[in-house]
Amino acid sequence: MAQIKAQKTEPLLLNKTDLCRSLGISTQAFDKWTVPIHSKKGRECLYTMSDVVANRVGNERSKHESTADDPDKQNNIDYERYRLTKAQADGQELKNEKERKEVVDVDFNIFVLNRIAAQIAPVLDQIHIRMKRKFPDISDKLIEAMKAEVIKSQNTVSKLADTIGDLLDEYIGSAD
Repeated sequence: MAQIKAQKTEPLLLNKTDLCRSLGISTQAFDKWTVPIHSKKGRECLYTMSDVVANRVGNERSKHESTADDPDKQNNIDYERYRLTKAQADGQELKNEKERKEVVDVDFNIFVLNRIAAQIAPVLDQIHIRMKRKFPDISDKLIEAMKAEVIKSQNTVSKLADTIGDLLDEYIGSAD
């Protein structure tokens, strides 16, 4: 009995222009696909349809595998959405608390303390003079000692606004 040998057929080779025309795409789009060149004939690159089909199928598989097989991406997107929603809710709650005047900014506290210090300073500055008027028989030495203590108090009050940030950090640290 005679054996029948299968004939090997050479693949049909197409140049880029003909291949793009048959696929209905531009040559620039085809270049982005990075289809392997089957052979070259002079300056002309020749491709097989099987290589083009394998390239496109592989591209689609990689797209689907990257989203389906990578649950971290899906979880990451869901987690990021959760974080964004939570941050928006926290921001709205803080805004509501500000409107109800339950919380204020640190900058506002600094402003208020500076204003209070500015009002206290002249009162403290006049204490030794008032005491001298009320009690004329107080010695100058006692007045000078009182004046020194008042100046210390004035300095403490004037620095209070500058230390509000440190005090806030200390408070938050002790609350934890």
